[in-house]
Amino acid sequence: MCGIVGLVDFKRDNISQANLQKMSKCLKHRGPDAEGIWTMENVGFGHTRLAILDLSPDANQPMISADSRYVITYNGEIYNHAELRNELEKKGYKFRTHSDTEVVLNSLMEWNEKAFIKFNGIFALAFYDTRKKRMLIARDRCGVKPLYLFENDGYLAFASEQKSILKLEGFKKDLDIETLYEYMTFQNIFTDKTLVKGINLFPAGHYLEIYVEEQSTRRAIQYWDFEFQEQNDKTREEEYVEEFKEIFSRSVKSQMLADVEVGAYLSGGIDSTSIAAVAAQIKQIKTFTVGFESSSNIDEKIAYDERENSQLIATALDTDHYEYALKPSDIESCLNELMESIEEPRIGQSYPNYYAAKLASNHVKVVLSGAGGDELFGGYPWRYFRGIKTGNFQDYLDQYYLYWQRLLPNSELKKLFSPVKNRVSHVWTRDIFEGVFNNHKFQSKTQNDFVNNALYFESKTFLHSLLILEDKISMSFGLESRVPFLDNDMVNFATKLPIKYKIRNLENHYRLDENISDNKPMNFYNMTRDGKLLVRKALPELVPGFVKNDIKRGFTSPDLLWFRNENRDFVVKTILNRKNKLYDIFDFNQVRSYVHDYFEERSNSRLLIWSFLSLSAMLEKF
Repeated sequence: MCGIVGLVDFKRDNISQANLQKMSKCLKHRGPDAEGIWTMENVGFGHTRLAILDLSPDANQPMISADSRYVITYNGEIYNHAELRNELEKKGYKFRTHSDTEVVLNSLMEWNEKAFIKFNGIFALAFYDTRKKRMLIARDRCGVKPLYLFENDGYLAFASEQKSILKLEGFKKDLDIETLYEYMTFQNIFTDKTLVKGINLFPAGHYLEIYVEEQSTRRAIQYWDFEFQEQNDKTREEEYVEEFKEIFSRSVKSQMLADVEVGAYLSGGIDSTSIAAVAAQIKQIKTFTVGFESSSNIDEKIAYDERENSQLIATALDTDHYEYALKPSDIESCLNELMESIEEPRIGQSYPNYYAAKLASNHVKVVLSGAGGDELFGGYPWRYFRGIKTGNFQDYLDQYYLYWQRLLPNSELKKLFSPVKNRVSHVWTRDIFEGVFNNHKFQSKTQNDFVNNALYFESKTFLHSLLILEDKISMSFGLESRVPFLDNDMVNFATKLPIKYKIRNLENHYRLDENISDNKPMNFYNMTRDGKLLVRKALPELVPGFVKNDIKRGFTSPDLLWFRNENRDFVVKTILNRKNKLYDIFDFNQVRSYVHDYFEERSNSRLLIWSFLSLSAMLEKF
């Protein structure tokens, strides 16, 4: 994995190498092994390299074709690069390296934008034809690798992270309050906007074609999207089980390929355990678990701490196992560095992921992650809005929209944003919510249809943000994170798999209310052995029995209790400080009421508390 940057000046002024170097320097953490700059007239690329395949300098970037016509800056891994190399060699292409970068370069030379469909992997890239003055910018299917764009005043800038674009001379850094309003509804950003005005997240599964002699860019073109359209093309469940096992093993094995050591996260759940089990069959690997330190305020440690389960699995798989126990003080210690890494808050609390990546980076340069298994195979049954009693898609959206207001409903948002109400009065998050489905060929006739709609929504929003967070956090430690569940063949299989092999009891509707005051694990997790059915059946010889039959927990931390107890002073000092920059936007009395309700156990608004803490750390940089 690496960091990429680029500039196009439509006014045809020559690109400053110093400007590119300034942008690239911000991404040194993503690529500590090498750095390169390439410019030609009004186009320039920069690259920082984390060497994983072909560690030689010959594989450094930006990489230029043998005839000097084409150049690429690329971040990612293409797992089918060997097959593509063979295909290109038969067409007469010669290779001077063993890197996948050269395969990507030659693939684009041969197949142009059609190459994106051929790539089985994760990537963000820019490819330039110096003769035609034509550039392609693209991002992988699921959005594992982030890419940000900024276009203004006659030039276009792109980068793996926002911080590079912020280094542009004259860039005015302003908070996008409309996007903040969106975030405070969903604890996520569903649009392509960011919290920095003018910087957009390039959409997953898209490419952008630019003719740099022209004065403007063309719109992004979608080359792939999730299609949850189940197909009953097999007569027996055993056939699906065998196909899953074959695809899954092939995916893990292909993502084990590297010229450096590869490890795996081990949460104790079925996804990470299955990945570690297949990897451990190939060679002995290192595994990594983050748990939570015991506290007098935590009555049910087992609901949070995964270390005991993970240690049993590591012993069964004979892995070289490492673990770290989080303490309440770790939240306070990492917050500023974490926000520097992720740049803006997104879904969930990401500090456990920060410490997991930090732990893994001390031992390996590549780590396998179980991300995607839940969203593709129905791992969170309480989130999929089962039991809905309507055949009308708009009614479904109305109910689902209310269900997905993770932080605050509209009535509360208006109170919270009262100091800037005129700047957000036109924002209607219901429209933003429906916009996720704009390109989706939805059905709305049966319970299966509604669940497939929910799986599509989760993959486009929840999973997408998890992938962005995982990439930025891991790369902040110079660690490459790979996701076997998002292999092309695995995604194609999962999206066609009938719902009956994913989730049972579709008529039962469990709503996960984040604001209940009781212990969430005991209220919900014990009801959720009815998800990810096929995955549980597919790997009986690999996964210990207690994992196959275990309840679904998720990566949940005890901050419900920590924020009320050990971290209480930190919460008060940070959030209930009238000088906090939060109160340039939010109403202080409204925030104070949320915090007091939380402390008095009238609500479990831990996600809201975390959002205030992380936004506070972000705004300090503004």
